[in-house]
Amino acid sequence: MTFSPCIFSFFSGSGFLDLGFETSGFNIVYVNEIFKPFITAYCYSREILKLPQAEYGYHDGEAADVSKLIAGKEAQRICELVKDCRKSDNIVGFIGGPPCPDFSVGGKNKGKLGDNGKLSDSYVELICRNLPDFFLFENVKGLWRTTKHRLFFESLKRKLTQAGYILTERLINAIEYGVPQDRERIILVGFRDNLINDRAIEITRDNLLAEGAFIWKSQVLYPQKQVFNYPWQKCEIFQENSIISCPKGIPEQLTVEYWFRKNDVLHHPNTQHYFKPRAGIVKFAAVDEGDVSKKSFKRLHRWRYSPTACYGNNEVHLHPYQVRRISVAEALAIQSLPANFALPENMSLTNMFKTIGNGVPYLASKALAQTILDFLGTKVKKSVQPQKFTTV
Repeated sequence: MTFSPCIFSFFSGSGFLDLGFETSGFNIVYVNEIFKPFITAYCYSREILKLPQAEYGYHDGEAADVSKLIAGKEAQRICELVKDCRKSDNIVGFIGGPPCPDFSVGGKNKGKLGDNGKLSDSYVELICRNLPDFFLFENVKGLWRTTKHRLFFESLKRKLTQAGYILTERLINAIEYGVPQDRERIILVGFRDNLINDRAIEITRDNLLAEGAFIWKSQVLYPQKQVFNYPWQKCEIFQENSIISCPKGIPEQLTVEYWFRKNDVLHHPNTQHYFKPRAGIVKFAAVDEGDVSKKSFKRLHRWRYSPTACYGNNEVHLHPYQVRRISVAEALAIQSLPANFALPENMSLTNMFKTIGNGVPYLASKALAQTILDFLGTKVKKSVQPQKFTTV
């Protein structure tokens, strides 16, 4: 089946998730991000990558407040834009990852009552009112695993099924897709029931896609059980400018050093963008290479994957063999961005690291986009089987 899938992007940040969908064949037509510096970075990166700008434009500030998009002029405009996309029989999708500190164990943990937590409910309401053909919802694993947050997550799913969506979910890890990072996220995907019925896709009595209907593992390159059983390097004494060869028996493509070299981070536009503290250098040198056990000062190991790229809440990631924090160029590499992806030089360091930490790793977003594309073009035999949710 041929189609032109149009994407409405919400909580877009600097566009990591969108970029994965764009390069997989989707058309990003609408971009919504409340924080203006992120939208500026979004447009800047698209110019560098020579990608087309969004047909329906970019929306920031008040116009991008998703909590207000279920009413008012912009709400009506989104409805009209969705209808406009459908005039050419285009499939329409909504994608987004509402801000997640309220569901994060290391964050505010206020849940659905927090300002950010409420945005998840607003995003679901936006979906239910506009009824795109499919949607993708991304959030931290705390929303899926923590008991009190899980109850809220289940209530969101009920709203979606009542609106006519057939759902499927999985706790993914970015490392599965070739990202040099241990980063778990819950992904919820839903398709309109008429789309499912037209394609004879199998579903369960609970309005879930039956196991095997949506092939989550089709784009997995490194199964988690296998990845975490490799003989990864442990900690070793930090030595500035030391040279260590890649050990045998590990997938080099999942290591920090491989991606530093792949993206040529020493000659990247953001190579000099890193925090330079007036004090604390001695403390930097005292942390062993590979010691990520502390909350704040974590030194990456060059021949191992990075912990989750999260640079807020005083979490500091140190360079494996330099007496400094990692640079923006290096953080972008850890998020598996293309080597020519860059952030504006006049963007503040705080905003640079914030948008990087918030973003969906590029290779993970690309894999998710391709899995959705494959599903939209697949017909599966009818059956009624319970779906099993796994993390592998």
